[in-house]
Amino acid sequence: MSDLLFERDGVRPDDGVVLTAETPLADRMRPRSLDEVEGSEEVVGGNGFLRRAIAEDRVPSLIFWGPPGVGKTTLARLIAAQTSSSFLSYSAVATGVKEMREVLDGAKRLRARAKRRTILFLDEIHRFNRAQQDVFLPYMESGDIVLIGATTENPSFELNGALLSRCKVVVLDPLKPEAIARIVHRALRDISRGLGARDFRVDDEALSFIAQTSGGDARRALNLLEAAAADAEADKTNRIDVSRLRDLLQRKVLLYDKAGEEHYNLISALHKSMRESDPDATVYWLVRMLEAGEEPLYLARRIVRFASEDVGLADPRALRIALDAKEAVELLGMPEGSLALAQAAVYCALAPKSNALSVAESEAKTDVAEKPAEPVPAVIRNAVTRLMRDVGYGQGYRYAHGEPEGVGGIECLPESLRGRRYYRPRASGEEAELSLRLEAMMKKRQEKWAREEKSKEERKGRRISRPVEVARPEPAQEPAQEEEPEKEPDKEPENPPTEGNPPTEGNAPTEGNPPTEGGGEEG
Repeated sequence: MSDLLFERDGVRPDDGVVLTAETPLADRMRPRSLDEVEGSEEVVGGNGFLRRAIAEDRVPSLIFWGPPGVGKTTLARLIAAQTSSSFLSYSAVATGVKEMREVLDGAKRLRARAKRRTILFLDEIHRFNRAQQDVFLPYMESGDIVLIGATTENPSFELNGALLSRCKVVVLDPLKPEAIARIVHRALRDISRGLGARDFRVDDEALSFIAQTSGGDARRALNLLEAAAADAEADKTNRIDVSRLRDLLQRKVLLYDKAGEEHYNLISALHKSMRESDPDATVYWLVRMLEAGEEPLYLARRIVRFASEDVGLADPRALRIALDAKEAVELLGMPEGSLALAQAAVYCALAPKSNALSVAESEAKTDVAEKPAEPVPAVIRNAVTRLMRDVGYGQGYRYAHGEPEGVGGIECLPESLRGRRYYRPRASGEEAELSLRLEAMMKKRQEKWAREEKSKEERKGRRISRPVEVARPEPAQEPAQEEEPEKEPDKEPENPPTEGNPPTEGNAPTEGNPPTEGGGEEG
């Protein structure tokens, strides 16, 4: 089989497409061999696994994973052109499972009849859901097909485990600017497929501009070059300079998908740059996301979260500044609100850091999930009725404001968690002062506990040491005759009950005088 991807008559052997002058430059300039492919040496280099696999005609099922314009489709076509297998190319965007099953059955018949395997290339394979992806499994197991899938999405999230276990994932990174420059230079020199016959002049500055603004996408770079060439010809010149390119580009389109992996990669970069206290990286990633079209309020929410999670009480002002930035974005909109986001992000980046609150919350969640839900200790229960007080609610409670030490010396955690420490402040920023304050409070509580225990022991000791008097029998005596008490004249009660003023007894509630809990505090 020919080692060229394009035959002399201009027909591509894998899909029968005729290359003409109207064919886009990016398609005309597809590499014809692995020697023309730009990318990782580990994949396409002289000792790369793909080159060896093609040479030995033992290409396994593959998943090419990478952003647009890095050569996923090109590599699949090169494999087809340089192996003895039949090659079929489809896109999951335009193909359904029913049609795909017919294709797979045809591949099975071809292998049974001609002992020839089929390489099935499926672009955008992630467009098939996980259940639909199962259609390939039996044909891969039997060896009827070699599946080559191309995807811009993370296979770990988009492809099912059974399919992934049968494929080798090949990661294709964005092309470096120098690789893009070589591709553009090749297109300018190539006479038969490129722009060589039209003798365009592109200086180094313009070449660098194309390489830098393409974002590692060879297709985008060649499309920009082709548009610039057409624009120059319209002006009857063969010179392509930076000003012409800039006018055509107008605004760089950044690789970004709000629902895809790149979204999470970029927000992770922003969060970790702030955590690393790097204001320069913080501003870069923030601006990059905004310029790519990220929702400003999403970024505001992330900064608010960071202020609590990574700054915490080391600098409580960070949360207020983050919330102010969110309000500014809501008030001003964009682009005016972007500066408030940058202000909050940089403040958080430079603030002292502590994750003590985040750790405390996480550990408390673990205990709540894994330990029994014990009752609230009786001492801190809300005793609002006499019955509650009679059964022990609030017994032993000490009102902290009424104690000289400012603490009541009571245990507020359930029995099994007594002594558990969740919040452990760090010696960072204002949390260092909170750490000292916490230790002082703990010391006061422990001293009060010790005094209370000593007092209990002393009271218990006094009860034990007090002598018990034994009653002696009295000698029998004649019972004295009771004298009838003298009757006193009847008197009017000093406070006779009247309507609206019923008699009261003890601590019984009266109208306008409801029962109150000792200490004057609710709960």
